[in-house]
Amino acid sequence: MTNNSTTSPTLQSEAEAAVHLLDDWFDPIEAGLRERVREFIQAMIESELEAALVRPRYGRRPKADAKNGNGPSGVSGHRHGHRSRSLMGTFGRVEIAVPRARLDTAEGKTAEWKSKGLRAYQRRTKQADALIAGAYLGGTNTRRVRRALSAVFGGAISKDTVSRVWRKVKGDWEAWNTRWLSEEPIIRLILDGTVVRVRLDRKATAIALLVVLGVREDGQKVLLAVKNMGGETSQAWRVVLDDLVRRGLRKPEFLIVDGGTGLEQALAALWGDVPTQRCTVHKHRNLLAHAPQRLHEEVSADYNEMIYAASAVEIEARRRAFIRKWRLKCKAVADSLEEPGDRLFTFTRLPVSQWKSARTTNAIERLHEEFKRRIKTQTVLPSAETAAMLFWALLAAGQITMRKVNGWQTLMNKLADKPIDLAA
Repeated sequence: MTNNSTTSPTLQSEAEAAVHLLDDWFDPIEAGLRERVREFIQAMIESELEAALVRPRYGRRPKADAKNGNGPSGVSGHRHGHRSRSLMGTFGRVEIAVPRARLDTAEGKTAEWKSKGLRAYQRRTKQADALIAGAYLGGTNTRRVRRALSAVFGGAISKDTVSRVWRKVKGDWEAWNTRWLSEEPIIRLILDGTVVRVRLDRKATAIALLVVLGVREDGQKVLLAVKNMGGETSQAWRVVLDDLVRRGLRKPEFLIVDGGTGLEQALAALWGDVPTQRCTVHKHRNLLAHAPQRLHEEVSADYNEMIYAASAVEIEARRRAFIRKWRLKCKAVADSLEEPGDRLFTFTRLPVSQWKSARTTNAIERLHEEFKRRIKTQTVLPSAETAAMLFWALLAAGQITMRKVNGWQTLMNKLADKPIDLAA
């Protein structure tokens, strides 16, 4: 018969050898440890049953002391064999023999004894579930988790197992979404929207996740909300903000926003008197969008010299120079800079040590970049809810961490009353 394979027999044999390369790596320490684990688990469950029956296996129940009126502690009952159970933990997969017993009840009937250490229908330890979820959050998809953890679990992990473990996380996610916020000492909010691709009606669709970060009095950033609302309209943002207020979030002292119209309208209706900083990075992008390509480098240089000046007085002077220059060179750029008014420079009312963190919504931008890096193996997420839950889980599990804001030692200082002079 003619061989139509495009792979040579030599290459095929090498590939097969590579697949089974680690199969013969027998480790007597691992094998011995797993055998001891089986013995330990069985002894632990036997001890639990002995305590319930007040007697060891094949032992008699102690009689009551009729003279003192004291009876034996525990409940009466009898054993009736063992049930084979498969349990998977960080120690691997083991087959254990779980003892069975019937316990007498107050109604004169009997009920099946249930172990508190090994729950009914439990197939994995909580630590094993945490390891599987951690591998998934680390950036591997459901299929690759099986290969990544095959050495630990002996190939007993399927993509369906990973999916079931992930569904358990949903309970914590739902509790987090309804937690009370009145005890959170939040003094600053950072709000922005981020776009992810999910599968809707079997088609890849870009959706917006609305993200709210809070800054505590000690400067630590915390995630307060991440919701899929279908867009960044004022109504969508208002739903997110109203939910936070309903759960006890107190009025912030400072806001940092991306400059979206919907968000600004929602904030104006709810907290119109709170000092608000427009993200300087978003404004930079807007300026470049209004300028010809050949002027981008010059616009960026002038803008950065203004925004990153060392003092409010210097920023004020450079702003006037920027407006005068670009009104003549490209009026659209000057108009775009004037559009947000003093909200682009609200950060100058803060101590200089806080400027770096207060100028932009980069805290959310960095989270989004890390989020995209972790899900790059999943080009399209299965649903909009999964996207929001995964964003939260990466933070909740410690896969992504957030540091304190710059200048947190001065967060409790009052803002200066006078913003910069906008006269050009």
